[in-house]
Amino acid sequence: MKRHIALAPLSREHHGALILAQLLKRTAPAYKDLPTDPEGKAKYATWFYRNELIKHFAEEEQAVIKSIAGINDKLDRLCNEIIAEHKELRVLFESLNDTDDLIAQLDKTGLALEQHIRKEERELFPMIQE
Repeated sequence: MKRHIALAPLSREHHGALILAQLLKRTAPAYKDLPTDPEGKAKYATWFYRNELIKHFAEEEQAVIKSIAGINDKLDRLCNEIIAEHKELRVLFESLNDTDDLIAQLDKTGLALEQHIRKEERELFPMIQE
């Protein structure tokens, strides 16, 4: 489904975040010009989170989710799930450097980020466009 012009920029931003999600997973292949060691991945993930995702989450919550609040119960429930996932992702990214098992924490963060983006792309955005 082609994205509505209002959602297209957010959808395009998901591409970089999906690459990050893949990079963080335990089974990640090497990506050109991206770190391959756990410490390098954590440093890159922290940088990406601070420079891209914080702003992206805020834009989604303010520009999109708040503007559609109250349209219907199903959409409201999904929006509440998305906001809760943003909070969970914030905790995961902010705790990357405070873990005894960095590889497991990176994997958990990557999986959570991927699932979150897929939910937005496959459920939230199509529902908004309807």
